Amino acid sequence: MDAVRYALIVNPDAGGGRAGKLVPRVEQAIAARGLAAHTVLTESLDHAVGTALQATAAGEVPVVMSGDGLIGQVGGVLAGTGARLGILPGGRGNDLARVLGIPRDVESAADVLAAGEVREIDVGEANGHRFLGIASCGFDSEANRLANEARVLRGNLVYLYAALRALAAWKPARFSLRLDGAPRTFTGYSVGAANNKSYGGGMYAAPSAELDDGLLEVIWCEDLPKRRFLFTLLPRLFKGTHVELEEVVVERAREVEIAAERPFAVYADGDRLCDLPARVRLLPRALRVIAPASA
Repeated sequence: MDAVRYALIVNPDAGGGRAGKLVPRVEQAIAARGLAAHTVLTESLDHAVGTALQATAAGEVPVVMSGDGLIGQVGGVLAGTGARLGILPGGRGNDLARVLGIPRDVESAADVLAAGEVREIDVGEANGHRFLGIASCGFDSEANRLANEARVLRGNLVYLYAALRALAAWKPARFSLRLDGAPRTFTGYSVGAANNKSYGGGMYAAPSAELDDGLLEVIWCEDLPKRRFLFTLLPRLFKGTHVELEEVVVERAREVEIAAERPFAVYADGDRLCDLPARVRLLPRALRVIAPASA
C-alpha cells in the first residue's frame, strides 16, 4: 500500500461537467486500490494551482482531473520542483493523457495512479508561459478560440466545428520563423511548436514529437486551396499522415521564434498563452508525471 497521500484536484466543469459527475466513482476507484486521497473541487485556475502547490508542500501528490488546459498549467508550475503529478482524463481533448497512455476509463486510470511509474517529460515555454502540448498560431488560433466558445459540443465534434468555421473566414498569412537562429519565411495557414504529438482531441499534428527528447517538432502548413485543406489535409490529421503532403513542413529545433504580418494569439493545451511575436523553447525533462509502467 502506498503511504503517500494524494490530493485529487478536480475541475467540475471540465468535459462539459463530466469530470464533476465522475467524482464519486473516482474516489471509490482510488480508495479500492488502497490509496489515501482527499478531493478539492477547483473554483478557478489560481485556486487549482494554489491547491497543487499546497499539496506538494505538505508532501502530497497532486492528481489533476480536468482537461489539458488545467493539467498544463499545474504541470508548468510544478516543473523543476521534483514533485510528481498524477493525471486523470476529465476534459474534452485529453491529448496528454492519450499520448502518455493513461486510459479515459476511470478504473483503468486509477490503476495507472496506483501501479504506474514516474516519467520525466519536457515542458514548453512560449514567452515565459508554460505548456505541455503544442503551441500553435495562425489558423489554429482562430479554430482554438472558436472551439473554446462552443460549450455545447463534445469530443471531436467541437474541433471539427471550429475548424470549419475558421476555414470559412481564413485568409493566408505571412509568417517569419527562426529555428535555432536559422530564418524561414512562408505564406500559409499555421505554425506549431510541438512537445506532444497530439492536440484537438486526437489530431496527430506532430506525429514524430516526443515528450522527453528536448526538441520541439516545428510544423507549418504553407498555402493551399481551402478545398484541399478541408478534404485532404484535415482528415489526415487524425492519423498524422498530413506530414506527407508537400505543403506541410516539419523541422526540429530547441527553440523557435515566430512572428506574422498580422496579429495572432498563441494557443497551447486548449488555452491562450500569449500573442505574437513569440519565443518558444523547452525545459528538458522538467516535469515528473505518473504514467503507465513500461513493458
